[in-house]
Amino acid sequence: MKRVIVAVLSLVTACGTSPTPTAASDLEPRGTATPTSTQAPTPTATPTPTPTGPPAFESKVSTLKRDQLPYSWRPGCPVHYRDLRLITMTYWGFDEKAHTGELVVRETVTDDIITVFKRLYGWRYPIKSMKLVDVYKGSDFDSIDANNTSAFNCRQATGSGSWSKHAYGEAVDLNPRENPYVTASGDTAHDNARAFTERPLDKPGVINPGDRVVRAFAAVGWEWGGYWSGTKDYQHFSKGGG
Repeated sequence: MKRVIVAVLSLVTACGTSPTPTAASDLEPRGTATPTSTQAPTPTATPTPTPTGPPAFESKVSTLKRDQLPYSWRPGCPVHYRDLRLITMTYWGFDEKAHTGELVVRETVTDDIITVFKRLYGWRYPIKSMKLVDVYKGSDFDSIDANNTSAFNCRQATGSGSWSKHAYGEAVDLNPRENPYVTASGDTAHDNARAFTERPLDKPGVINPGDRVVRAFAAVGWEWGGYWSGTKDYQHFSKGGG
């Protein structure tokens, strides 16, 4: 019995001690890459916004109440205020920005005015101001001195005892400083307009014979005062002339 035990112990000693556990790395198949950590995706750059440009032309036609025309209308005018309309619309300023202005015209010519002033805005034709003449207490002289573009005003024609086309709401004075009323002798009543009495003249806001402003009004049946013989009214456009 002792011999058997000794033989077993000798065999164990010859084979060595208990087997060493195999490392986990030794169990991996050869050629298999060790997984790497996943990187976060590179964020996409935000596109730079492009300039939106000036706003689109807008217009609105409204009826008028008596108190909206405290100076420019009175009983006895050739057209009733109920037949007039207020046009609120976009115009391009000398400051190269869009503004909102107001003109009062006869109801029958609202489409003409909107058509023309939409073209002027699209061309970026500059307009200094567009307020009702009532802001100047109905004074045509003060409105012109302020270089204000206006339309309806119940008054007589300059140097005449007859109603002006403005009294019918069928005339517009456009940039009166750049486009003054000039007598046959070449004079003007407004000191700030003396540098603008001759034509042709290449300056912003100026209207010249045959230019696109004149043609735009002509396309809707409006005539230009710059074509009058003798006296020239470069600011003045009227339906059918006069």
